[in-house]
Amino acid sequence: MFDIKKHIKANSVDQAIALLQENPNARLIAGGTDVLIKLRDGKPGFSELVDIHGLEELKMIRKDKENNIIIGSGATFIDIIQSNIIKENLSMLCEAAASVGGPQVRNVATIGGNVCNGVTSADSASTLFALNAVLEIKGDKMTRQVPVSEFYLGPGKVDLKKGEILTEFKITYENHGGYFGHYYKYAMRDAMDIATIGCAVNLKTKDHILTDFRIAFGVAGPVPLRCPKTESTVMNQKVSEDLLDKIYQTIEIDVNPRTSWRASREFRMNLIKELSKRATKEALLRAGEEV
Repeated sequence: MFDIKKHIKANSVDQAIALLQENPNARLIAGGTDVLIKLRDGKPGFSELVDIHGLEELKMIRKDKENNIIIGSGATFIDIIQSNIIKENLSMLCEAAASVGGPQVRNVATIGGNVCNGVTSADSASTLFALNAVLEIKGDKMTRQVPVSEFYLGPGKVDLKKGEILTEFKITYENHGGYFGHYYKYAMRDAMDIATIGCAVNLKTKDHILTDFRIAFGVAGPVPLRCPKTESTVMNQKVSEDLLDKIYQTIEIDVNPRTSWRASREFRMNLIKELSKRATKEALLRAGEEV
C-alpha cells in the first residue's frame, strides 16, 4: 500500500523548482522505478511527490553546434537505446541502457533517476564517468555545472540540494569524438538483475598507441569510480596483449569492492580484473586495433 499524502504534477522545470520550494519535504518522481519501491517499503520521506514525468524539456537528446551531446535527465533508457545520436556516437551508453532491468523498466526509468539514486550499481553511472559527463543542475534563479565524478558524495548521497533538479548531461566532443568504448555488466542473471560489477572503458588510439584511456567501475567501491593509477600506467603504451595484462595486474590498486550477500570481495576482485581486460579488448577492436 502506497502512503502518498501529496502528489503534484509539474508542467515545467521552473514550476517543479517552485513546487519543491513550496513543499520542502517533497521528493521528485519521474519514472518512479526507485521511488515507488521506497514508498511500498514504507521508507520515510517519500510520501510527498512533485511529478516531472514526461516533461518534454527533460527528454531531449541532441547535439549542439559544438558537437557536444546533450541528454535530458528525463530521457528513458528506451529513448537512449533508440536514439541515432547515441547509437552513432556513444554506443557503450546504449549498451549500459540495454542492460538496465527489463523492457518494462527501460520504458519508464530515466537516466537522471538512475544517477540521482546515488547507488554504485547504477548501470549508466560508470559509462558517464568514462565519458567525463558534466551534469547541469537548476535551482531557483541559478544553474550550476557539476562533473559526474564530483556528484557522488557517498553511498546513496549526491550533490543535489533541496529545491534543485538535475536537468541534463553534457558529453563534450573532446570526450567522445574519435573515442571507442564498451560497457560490460556482470550479474548473477542474464537480465533483470543488479550488476555484481559493471565496467566501462573509453579509449582512443593513434598509430597503434593508446593515446587516451579511461576505465570506470560500478560496485567496485562505495560510489562509481575511475581508475587513475591504472589509466596513467598504460597511457601512451603500444597496443598489445602485454597492455591488457598490465591493466589486469594493475587494476586492483584502484578499487575497493566489498563483500555483500550478492558476492564476496574476492569474487568481485576477480571480476574486476577479468572485465577490465575484456572491456578494454573489445574497445580496442572497435577502434580497429588487433590484439
